[in-house]
Amino acid sequence: RASLRYLKVGRSLETMLMITPRAAIVLLTMINSCSAFTNAQGLVRRLGLTQQARILRSHSKARATVAMAAGENHFDYLVIGAGSGGIASARRAAQWGAKVAVVERGALGGTCVNVGCVPKKVMFNAATIMEMMHAAKHYGFTGVTEGAKFDWKFIKDARDKYILRLNGIYSNNLKNSGVEVINGLASFSGPKEVAVGGAKYTADHVMIAVGGRPTMPDIPGIEHCVDSDGFFLMDKQPKKVAVVGAGYIAVELAGIFNALESDTSLFVRGEKALRRFDPILCDTLDTEMKKQGMTVVPGATPKAVVKESDGTLTLQLEDGTSHGGFEQVVMAIGRSPLVDPLQLDKAGVTTNSKGYIEADEFQNTEAAGVYALGDVCGVIELTPTAISAGRRLADRLFGEKQESKADFDMVPTVIFSHPTIGTCGLSEQDAKKMYGEDQIRVYTSTFVNLFYGP
Repeated sequence: RASLRYLKVGRSLETMLMITPRAAIVLLTMINSCSAFTNAQGLVRRLGLTQQARILRSHSKARATVAMAAGENHFDYLVIGAGSGGIASARRAAQWGAKVAVVERGALGGTCVNVGCVPKKVMFNAATIMEMMHAAKHYGFTGVTEGAKFDWKFIKDARDKYILRLNGIYSNNLKNSGVEVINGLASFSGPKEVAVGGAKYTADHVMIAVGGRPTMPDIPGIEHCVDSDGFFLMDKQPKKVAVVGAGYIAVELAGIFNALESDTSLFVRGEKALRRFDPILCDTLDTEMKKQGMTVVPGATPKAVVKESDGTLTLQLEDGTSHGGFEQVVMAIGRSPLVDPLQLDKAGVTTNSKGYIEADEFQNTEAAGVYALGDVCGVIELTPTAISAGRRLADRLFGEKQESKADFDMVPTVIFSHPTIGTCGLSEQDAKKMYGEDQIRVYTSTFVNLFYGP
């Protein structure tokens, strides 16, 4: 029976690679018997084939077929977390010919696809359309806003269907790359050994890319609030809403609410939002948010949330003041690494004082053969940086690119506030700390966007 399966796979390789039967059997033998042979370029040289890309894809598919027949639970590369960074790294490793599996307990795509960048931008687009409608009169359009209504539930349902479609696309991409998906909660049971739903899996290399979760303050009445993930579960638009937080997530959600004409208040702990960015950015955004009708409350540290008899929420602050009448309070004070279920101590992986996994510039943790990247490391928590780090890591481990690593020195980022912000490199204050204030010259210029010309 095993011989027949072996012959069947060999014939499949003939068809996929358009090679001779002998070459197919040689290829299959190497795949089945030499787990250390992960460099597909060497495979190309041995068989004298020129269609390298086709071989890389077929190599990983063939290995997966043989492993499945043998019931193996050992992989060349085991990725914990099927977010943007994890998927990118897994697929790149599979392209190099590695036997790869990804463990995920939730929807494929991670934070960005499900409760981050993608659904947020859908809501940002809806808010921007509302702004365009109000600006239309300056371009000769009349009656645009008369009788216009926004249906929050409609865009939520359409957005959810779109996300579901993206989940399917990610699933197909992993399948087509020959990556096995293991559904369940992963935890380390030993060095380079992971337990999922009662089964144990081992790997030569294990990579952690589980991302993070929203942080909620430990205050009375917090059960009446939603976190930034909960924003995407809301079926109804609140008429009056409080957003607590000073980072980019907070200003983005507050901007969406405000542009869609919810009575919006933004509560920030310091003087202004985005205080870690350049002063010209946070100052301009603060001015514009207020000009658009948003209430910005500085020096605000939540003390408690009280649900009143009429169902509205009152936010009590540490300074003794209270703000009430809210239909919803959204906490967007930051995110924490999702490491608690992993039992990192069993793998010898260490974390810093904030709970983030300690990893060097090559994504190496303290444990040999265990790596970490993305939000779980807390360096630069952006989707493109996680993707870049994941692909470079796979190139280094399986593609003979020993110096391959992601470069985080000059990372551009966009904040989808209203108005939007784009920035790159060191902030003014960070540049002064690094080089000395006397070595820094700052040039600024302001101008009116052409859009506001007419």
